[in-house]
Formats: sequence, C-alpha cells, structure tokens
Amino acid sequence: MCAQNSLTEPAAHRQRQEATSAGLSRSNMELHDMKYAVSGDAGLYNYLLAHSYRPNEHLEGLHKDTLEGQPMARMCSPTVSIPLLQMLVKLTQAKSVVEVGVFTGYTTLGMALALPCDGIIHACDISSEFAAVGEPYWRAAGVREKINLLIGPATEVLGDMLADGGEGSIDMGFIDADKPGYDSYYELLLRLVRPGGLIVVDNVLWHGRVLEENPSTEDTKAIKAINDKIFKDDRVDICMLQVSDGVTLARKK
Repeated sequence: MCAQNSLTEPAAHRQRQEATSAGLSRSNMELHDMKYAVSGDAGLYNYLLAHSYRPNEHLEGLHKDTLEGQPMARMCSPTVSIPLLQMLVKLTQAKSVVEVGVFTGYTTLGMALALPCDGIIHACDISSEFAAVGEPYWRAAGVREKINLLIGPATEVLGDMLADGGEGSIDMGFIDADKPGYDSYYELLLRLVRPGGLIVVDNVLWHGRVLEENPSTEDTKAIKAINDKIFKDDRVDICMLQVSDGVTLARKK
C-alpha cells in the first residue's frame, strides 16, 4: 500500500469545522474561489464543493498558506479544480502525468494523491521558489516520491523528455502556465501523451475576456488562439467545461 497520508471525509470535515470555530478565517479562500462561482452564486458554489470536494488536511493547509502568504496568490487554482483533476487521473488510469505550471504545487499535490503507488507526476516550472512552499505538504502527505519537479523553461523540459524517448509515454497532461506558451506546450504534450491519453488546458474562458473581439492583452490573444486551434484540431476529441476559469479536455485520438 502507498504510504501517503489522508483524512477520511468525516474527519476532514470535522477538522475544517473545528478550525473555523477556533477562529481560523476561511475568508481568503472563499474570496479567491468566488471568482469561479457558478453565475456568481456563492451558495451554489459552496453546495457544489460540499458535494464534490472531500477535504484533505494537506491540501487545505497548502491552499491556506498559498492564499494568505503569497503575493501571487491569484495564480492558485480554486478548490473545485481538485476533484476534477483527481477524477481525470483516475478515469484515464494514469500512472504518468505532466503538469506545466506548478506555482506552490496545490494541483500537483491533488493529482499526486490520486495517482497509484507507482505513479509519477512530472511537474514543470520555471522557478523552484514557489514550489518550495508546497514541498513540506507533499512530504507530509506521503507523495513526495511521486513528484518529479523539473525546473526550467517548459519547452526545453518537454523537449528533453521527447529526446529521451518519451513520445507516447504520458497518460495525462495539464497546462496551467504562461498563456503565450500554451500553443507550444500543447504541441509538445500531443507528442508525449499516448493515444487515448488526455490533455487538460486551464483558464480557457479567461474570466470572460475570451469574448473580447479585439483583445487588449497578449494573454487574452493567446487563450483565444489556442481555443480556436483545439476546436479545429482533428487529432483530438474535445470538451470545454465551465469549471474553474474554464477547462478544455482534449483526448488524443
């Protein structure tokens, strides 16, 4: 059996309730997550979480530390991303995952918890500074050995994986990094992911800015371009979900 640590659902809920009653505010997380609430309805969003997200002390701790202690906290994925990514890992029966964009490693931890004992997530980021925040939580959760942290430009890291014979060896890829790089990351992951494998692309609705006819930023232009490209790409089957800030699932044919 894996040595990873987790709380049962009832125990995790009790811990959350005890923390709240002890005066530990969850306002930062709630304000952050509300950006992703369905139709801006806080009650509906909280209902969704209460019926899909099973709290884990290590995920909760890392999310709290990220939102309260990091100046770039807005880069952290919302809570609702975790059950989605974990379900995708399990549905694809993934043993190998590539994550492009780690930040503090919140989604890294979530996916690592869902991987089997012999699974691995190749977590790529340009800097180890923020990932260091997640390291203690990865270790405490017992999944550090599943995480291969790769520091450097993602195009180079993924290119090295291909050069080392990694073509078709990955079960699932997750892109949540600099937006102008999305096209390159997508193309490289299409080569790394096996037929039947999955590429998950985050932020595809970009807080509604994809509706701008004349985008004012390079990020928005890049998101609109990758959305158009994937829609027309007959190498994949696609589905775009209104979850988080928009998530596209692209299954390699």
